[in-house]
Amino acid sequence: MSMSRLVLSMIAVLMMASPVMMPAWAAGGSDPAPVAKPADPNFTEGKKAIDAKDWARAIPLFQQVVAKDDKNADAFNWLGYAWRNQGDYPQSFAAYEKALTIDPRHRGAHEYIGEAYLKVNNLQKAEEHLKRLDSLCTFGCAEYTELKGKIAAYKAAKPS
Repeated sequence: MSMSRLVLSMIAVLMMASPVMMPAWAAGGSDPAPVAKPADPNFTEGKKAIDAKDWARAIPLFQQVVAKDDKNADAFNWLGYAWRNQGDYPQSFAAYEKALTIDPRHRGAHEYIGEAYLKVNNLQKAEEHLKRLDSLCTFGCAEYTELKGKIAAYKAAKPS
């Protein structure tokens, strides 16, 4: 293709795209970005407690977060994680289920509830959440890889 044909082709593509792009250009870029809602200090402290594996400290902090914001799937997920690591599986499952009710696509909650099911020897439920992650993570994701690895280790440790 000659250089002039290439240039003409590029101009034609740009002209066809301009009506699509016009609303974005018309919106302008001079408006300030919306101000993000400040993070709940209890969430921040709860995450620090999780990182320190201080489950007893994390639980009441995340309970305070969800008491103020009962639609916070991330807080319910971390609450479930802390309860699971403390060995309270009924509370853990309830928190994960709440996170998944709020956000059925919450990959972290699918991974962690799958791991919790392995802890109570429910391989079938863990594999259900692995399948859900497989459908959510089109090109793979860390949560899928982690749960898949935990399921493989579980199967290796408990041969049928």
